[in-house]
Amino acid sequence: MKSYVYALLFVIIISTSMSTHAQSKKFGLGAIFGEPTGLSAKLWLSNNNALAFGLGWSVQGYRFNGFDSDYDRVTRTHFHVDYLWHSFNAISSSREFPLFYGIGGRINTGPEYSGTFGVRGVLGIAWLPRSTPLDIFIEVVPTLLLVNSTGFGIDAGIGARFFF
Repeated sequence: MKSYVYALLFVIIISTSMSTHAQSKKFGLGAIFGEPTGLSAKLWLSNNNALAFGLGWSVQGYRFNGFDSDYDRVTRTHFHVDYLWHSFNAISSSREFPLFYGIGGRINTGPEYSGTFGVRGVLGIAWLPRSTPLDIFIEVVPTLLLVNSTGFGIDAGIGARFFF
């Protein structure tokens, strides 16, 4: 029984002494709500750059100008990957609120959008609480559809990720 107590104390000491800043932990997984809604992941590549991934579903129906579509409120699967830059000095605060921006791509599948590819521009802000390995973010994403049809639309979402 004593060995379990020592092991528990060791884990507590190690976990409290480790930095809990979300950026120091390289991989985060969570959820995003909006357009699309689903899973969100982030992989830090350096102190200022990261890859963001999303896998979700879209239920908003027709949102792109220039895109011929006969449906309304048809669910489709959405996958995206973005390369992000973070500006930690853009907002002067005792907390960490980095602005982030980037570029990426997305693929949608489903009725009327089957195999659609688009280029995404990402603009957002994150909150990195110092006491937990978490980031909470909000983003706006203008998208230009290029394959299967052309059109322009805007996605937006709010989400959170836990970093391991």
